Amino acid sequence: MEIQLQELVDKIKQAGVAPAEEQAAKLISDAEDKARSIIDDAHAEAKQIIQTAKTEAERFDQAAVASIFQAGRNTLLSFRDNLLAQLDAFIKTETLKAYDRDVLRNLIPEAVLAWIKNTGNDDLSIILSPEDADALKNVLLTGLKEKLSSGIEIKADDQVEGGFRIATKDGAAYYDFSAEAVANLFSSYINPRTAEILKTAAKEL
Repeated sequence: MEIQLQELVDKIKQAGVAPAEEQAAKLISDAEDKARSIIDDAHAEAKQIIQTAKTEAERFDQAAVASIFQAGRNTLLSFRDNLLAQLDAFIKTETLKAYDRDVLRNLIPEAVLAWIKNTGNDDLSIILSPEDADALKNVLLTGLKEKLSSGIEIKADDQVEGGFRIATKDGAAYYDFSAEAVANLFSSYINPRTAEILKTAAKEL
């Protein structure tokens, strides 16, 4: 009887406890697999987040550097343009000052005689600003009358601020000694040199 009772107890254990233990073991194994899967996914997601953050940081850094470079370049270009404009204005102002009436009184006859010598044409007009034409007309006509067989004509032109132009009376040719033309000549020589100096200086910053 005791043997049968023990066998019955063993069967009950086998029928109930063993499957429960197997099920528990399976649940534990599944839970461990799920935990590993979650951890792996978390690692992968964290890695992706870090990579995205690095990419964004690099892009932002590149954009910031490009923006700073462009701002610096714009500043240098603005400074260069402003400097060249001031230099042009200075050259024009100083050229106008240099063309005072004493200079014109001596320079114009020399330029006219050189023109005649080089071209053989003495049928000329001298073009001056209205103020200079009024002030110098008599002096120039008197000084050149003996040297020119056909005489010379003095004209006033509002477009001439200072200096003078020599032209044939038919308008076929002229030589520009105006302050503007001479200032432009100086600027065309000086401005490229100034721009090159600024360019070299910018490279050294």
